Amino acid sequence: MSDAPRLFCLDTLLIDVVLRVGALPERAGDALASDQLITAGGGFNAMSAAARHGLDVIYAGRLGVGPFSSLAESALGNEHVATPIERNASLDTGLCVVLVEPDGERSFVTSPGAEATLRDEDLATLDVRDGDYVLVSGYNLMLERFAEVVLGWLVNLSSDVIVAFDPATRMVDIPSKYLEVVLRRTNWLLCNATEARKLAGSADVESSATLLASRNDSLDVLVRNGAQGCVVALNHEGARAVHGFTTTVVDTNGAGDVHNGVFVAELASGRDAWTAARWANAAAAMAISRLGPATCPPRDEVAAWLASGGRERGLA
Repeated sequence: MSDAPRLFCLDTLLIDVVLRVGALPERAGDALASDQLITAGGGFNAMSAAARHGLDVIYAGRLGVGPFSSLAESALGNEHVATPIERNASLDTGLCVVLVEPDGERSFVTSPGAEATLRDEDLATLDVRDGDYVLVSGYNLMLERFAEVVLGWLVNLSSDVIVAFDPATRMVDIPSKYLEVVLRRTNWLLCNATEARKLAGSADVESSATLLASRNDSLDVLVRNGAQGCVVALNHEGARAVHGFTTTVVDTNGAGDVHNGVFVAELASGRDAWTAARWANAAAAMAISRLGPATCPPRDEVAAWLASGGRERGLA
């Protein structure tokens, strides 16, 4: 048995129905889509990104039965992601309708399914070892029953298991009592600039990262900052910016998940946080130049792109 770190992903897998539109329809209106794509999304974006960068990945969620679950199972199998948890025999995997506007911005409508029925006994079967990574999403903490299951398991993990937490766009829907618990157990807070500013109560991205990294004695912070790249603050240290890359924006759906997956994979391989963040910036820049959520390039493609002169913003 290999002692290499693995990633256990609790961020739930959904099926994305992606539609490119010229503009969002008005209430009771209609819109014609110019492109469509039906694909595995949600937590699959981070899992596929990590797997494509050499990390062994386990989906710590439930699949179901039906056409969406079959699509999810096939997508996970293609990425060699393990699925040890028992299926829900009566529900299909949920779906998310994604409307993508011309500037790449996206809006979601989500319908939960089997992934939302995770049980205590499911997580108890997972053989998480010291040195492994666990990725938790804000979507895991919005609903009381789901949050109680996830947090009850999370707080009892060994302190040598590295927990990464992305509060995600529904952070405002996470009850404060659950947010406090997960942040106390988190080793890496992975969030975007808006989320960081709300959590820290600061208007500046770098100062927000610095403040959050001083929240307790175990928290490191990475703040994704759009086209500018990201900011990294190690525990009780000042933040440092890591430049983003120039790219053509086609679809930003899943960009944060790609960044998370690549960052964790590079950390797990032994790279320092700033090197891992640079690789994550590059992979995310490449991913958003393509339509669809799970568009993370494999590691050798990112390496070739960097070697050929992928241009970093802010550098001559």
